[in-house]
Amino acid sequence: MSIPSGPCAVGIVYIQAMQGLHLTADLYQCRCEAVWLTDAAQLGNWCLQAVEAVGLEAVDHLFHTFPRKGERAGGVTSTVLLAESHVCLHTWPDERAVTLDVYVCNHTADHSAKARGLMYALVQRFQPEWTEQRSLDRGSDEA
Repeated sequence: MSIPSGPCAVGIVYIQAMQGLHLTADLYQCRCEAVWLTDAAQLGNWCLQAVEAVGLEAVDHLFHTFPRKGERAGGVTSTVLLAESHVCLHTWPDERAVTLDVYVCNHTADHSAKARGLMYALVQRFQPEWTEQRSLDRGSDEA
């Protein structure tokens, strides 16, 4: 069987269903120790432990501390590639702010509860005064 291509192919049943859960959180006025906002290695290693604790599988990672800019502390980006998709954090130490992104695909199993557990652990790590959280169901249930 040949798979059609071009603009008419979009939405045809030949496209495999994609299902997943995408969680985001913006954290403000974080009350955690400053090191959690500035030390990529410490934050990244903790993220790997949190991923394992909820039962997700890390397959690779990248942790980066940005250099200081004058009086401003450098933030951190921590990315963990999961067998189930990814986790990404960005910190803004001078604003005591963090953005979190947890995405899991549910292709072979429903990982939604694990994603929610991981997001909960991440938010608790930073102890924000307030958060803005969003949840997006990705893909389609139709095959």
